[in-house]
Amino acid sequence: MAYKVSIVTPSFNQGRFIERTILSVLEQGVKDLEYFVVDGGSRDETVEILKRYESRLWWVSEPDRGQADAVNKGLRRCRGDLIGWLNSDDIYYPGMVAAACEFLASRPEVDVVYGDANHIDAQDKVIEPYPTEEWDPRRLVDACYLCQPAVFFRRSVIEKFGLLNERLNFCMDYEYWLRLAAGEASFGRLRQVIAGSRLHPETKTLGSRVEFHREINDMLHERLGRVPDRWLVNYAHALLDEKGVPRTARFRFPVLVSAASIMAAMLWNRRISPGMLQLAGTWVGAGVQGALPGRVKR
Repeated sequence: MAYKVSIVTPSFNQGRFIERTILSVLEQGVKDLEYFVVDGGSRDETVEILKRYESRLWWVSEPDRGQADAVNKGLRRCRGDLIGWLNSDDIYYPGMVAAACEFLASRPEVDVVYGDANHIDAQDKVIEPYPTEEWDPRRLVDACYLCQPAVFFRRSVIEKFGLLNERLNFCMDYEYWLRLAAGEASFGRLRQVIAGSRLHPETKTLGSRVEFHREINDMLHERLGRVPDRWLVNYAHALLDEKGVPRTARFRFPVLVSAASIMAAMLWNRRISPGMLQLAGTWVGAGVQGALPGRVKR
């Protein structure tokens, strides 16, 4: 079965990366491809780069209400059987869009296909593999183990579940996966490295980590009525990192991260779970013994 593919790239002032993003899409070798770049009115070299490729893609550059709004603008135009979105500083690896198409063609019951991914630096060098896991909707509540640029879905997913939540600035992808999982969409994992997700100081995730985790906690509380302990602890670590509390502080750090985690539990959940109390006690005890607690990762 031949698939028509639609890719959306939201963009804003990523001129130093966007050409690599564009080429990683256009060089996939997919015959029936429509590519939309939705730029938020960039003031760098982005528009000049887009003009060079305008015979092979559709683009617009105008003010928008953020990343989710930009993605949704593109999604509304999509007519493909297979849809993905790729941020303007991320890349696809060669042949991976076709691999996703082949996977869905062989698995008609699957709504969403996701693959493995790498975190890459500004020069495209691999920093580390993204911590992708086998599909388990219960586990998804505790960790976002789907790397957004390595995810593709059928157009029927949009028709059934709608577009991204435009109130979200950081975790619109995570909320979407949770929404699909709650609606019993079928997810399948492709065991290939599909994309490179770039980490650099200007990324929203690295540049605004406290706000990032605060938004995730707000979103989870709204969706689930509570925030899992793992995300509360992640927030506590981000908060202490922002305040400059060194993790090498043998007693101070474990005591403060325990206190911050408990305060976060009261803020979002209005209660402290037995697991959180036990974890805090373990950390303080480890601090007394001169050991540091391990960070709970997203």
